Amino acid sequence: MEFDIFSRAGIGSWFVDLLENFMGVLNLLANLPVTGNSEAFEDLINTGSVRIERIVSRGHTSPASGWYEQTGHEWVMVVAGAGRIQFETGDDVLLRAGDWLNIPAGSRHRVSWTDPDVVTVWLAVFYDDDQAG
Repeated sequence: MEFDIFSRAGIGSWFVDLLENFMGVLNLLANLPVTGNSEAFEDLINTGSVRIERIVSRGHTSPASGWYEQTGHEWVMVVAGAGRIQFETGDDVLLRAGDWLNIPAGSRHRVSWTDPDVVTVWLAVFYDDDQAG
């Protein structure tokens, strides 16, 4: 498929790659994995320069062994449920359905709480500086 209109509109090549690699309708809230003792992570799209991941939690937290610290940026949104992201700086952010935040590369963070009574579905987009803006 040809998506020159996106290039002319200034939309990054990562988006064009995404469209060229997949054109179909799926539902982010369908076929949710059963969560056991840990969160479920599923790559939805991975172009090499951009990775979009669905995370399913229910009362889960990050492993006690440490913090997440990515070399790229992470944009994360809670689609359903609720969760808290704690930063090494001491900041603690509660996210409910529809809330999102951008976590800069190198920011040490962890999931400190997810709702134990309902499934929490996260959508995370991992990208590098050359994909920003």
